[in-house]
Amino acid sequence: MNRDSRTRVEEVMSTPLETISPSASVTEAAQVMRDHTISALVVTSSPPGIVTSTDVLGVVADGRDPAETAVREVMTAGVESVPPDLLVEEVAAMMTSLGIKHLPVVDGDDYVGMVSSTDVTAELA
Repeated sequence: MNRDSRTRVEEVMSTPLETISPSASVTEAAQVMRDHTISALVVTSSPPGIVTSTDVLGVVADGRDPAETAVREVMTAGVESVPPDLLVEEVAAMMTSLGIKHLPVVDGDDYVGMVSSTDVTAELA
């Protein structure tokens, strides 16, 4: 059990950050997630977005063809992000209040990683 209240996001985030184009298919997004054993990708749109495994499942559940559905059609645009030096407890509170499971980590103008609710839970358990 690690209850160190000084743990920072940079200590638990996943790196490197995996990205995908908004014009890529949902099938391509699913393949990248599978290949890297992750459940979210930053979408290189303006503003940046995020596509998650839940978005991929939604396409399939709705009977849409993932190979013919573009990431831009299912992504969340204008996502929240956090700095690498933010405390894990603060990230947990942010995720809870926003009802989200993934936050890109941004250092200045650079996306440097992804922190998930799984990362946070493992650290605070």
